[in-house]
Amino acid sequence: MDESDFEGTLVLEQLAVIGLVEDFFDAIDSDDVQRAVSLMKKAKINAFSIAIVVRKMEGSDGEY
Repeated sequence: MDESDFEGTLVLEQLAVIGLVEDFFDAIDSDDVQRAVSLMKKAKINAFSIAIVVRKMEGSDGEY
Protein backbone atom coordinates (compact mmCIF):
# COMPACT_ATOMS: atom_id res chain seq x y z
CA MET A 1 0.00 0.00 0.00
CA ASP A 2 1.22 3.49 -0.75
CA GLU A 3 -0.07 6.96 0.01
CA SER A 4 -2.29 6.98 -3.11
CA ASP A 5 -4.19 4.03 -1.56
CA PHE A 6 -4.79 5.93 1.69
CA GLU A 7 -8.45 6.09 2.68
CA GLY A 8 -9.06 8.76 5.31
CA THR A 9 -12.57 7.54 6.05
CA LEU A 10 -11.09 4.35 7.49
CA VAL A 11 -9.23 6.47 10.03
CA LEU A 12 -12.45 8.29 10.91
CA GLU A 13 -14.38 5.02 11.17
CA GLN A 14 -11.86 3.63 13.66
CA LEU A 15 -11.98 6.85 15.67
CA ALA A 16 -15.79 6.75 15.63
CA VAL A 17 -15.81 3.25 17.13
CA ILE A 18 -14.33 4.66 20.33
CA GLY A 19 -16.04 8.06 20.14
CA LEU A 20 -13.01 10.21 19.33
CA VAL A 21 -13.92 11.82 16.00
CA GLU A 22 -14.79 15.20 17.50
CA ASP A 23 -11.62 15.22 19.60
CA PHE A 24 -9.61 14.29 16.50
CA PHE A 25 -11.07 17.15 14.48
CA ASP A 26 -10.37 19.52 17.38
CA ALA A 27 -6.73 18.39 17.33
CA ILE A 28 -6.54 18.90 13.57
CA ASP A 29 -8.17 22.33 13.75
CA SER A 30 -5.66 23.44 16.37
CA ASP A 31 -2.71 21.86 14.48
CA ASP A 32 -2.01 19.68 17.52
CA VAL A 33 -0.13 16.84 15.82
CA GLN A 34 0.79 15.13 19.11
CA ARG A 35 -2.84 14.99 20.22
CA ALA A 36 -4.00 13.72 16.82
CA VAL A 37 -1.36 10.97 16.92
CA SER A 38 -2.33 10.02 20.46
CA LEU A 39 -5.98 9.72 19.49
CA MET A 40 -5.17 7.62 16.42
CA LYS A 41 -3.03 5.30 18.55
CA LYS A 42 -5.94 4.89 20.98
CA ALA A 43 -8.09 3.91 17.98
CA LYS A 44 -5.44 1.34 16.99
CA ILE A 45 -4.77 2.96 13.63
CA ASN A 46 -1.70 1.54 11.91
CA ALA A 47 1.56 3.47 11.85
CA PHE A 48 1.49 3.92 8.07
CA SER A 49 -1.89 5.67 8.20
CA ILE A 50 -0.81 7.80 11.15
CA ALA A 51 2.26 8.93 9.21
CA ILE A 52 0.11 9.94 6.24
CA VAL A 53 -2.25 11.95 8.46
CA VAL A 54 0.72 13.70 10.09
CA ARG A 55 2.20 14.54 6.67
CA LYS A 56 -1.14 15.93 5.54
CA MET A 57 -1.49 17.99 8.72
CA GLU A 58 2.04 19.39 8.45
CA GLY A 59 1.73 20.23 4.76
CA SER A 60 -1.79 21.58 4.72
CA ASP A 61 -1.44 25.26 5.66
CA GLY A 62 -4.76 24.97 7.49
CA GLU A 63 -6.65 23.22 4.67
CA TYR A 64 -7.25 19.46 4.78
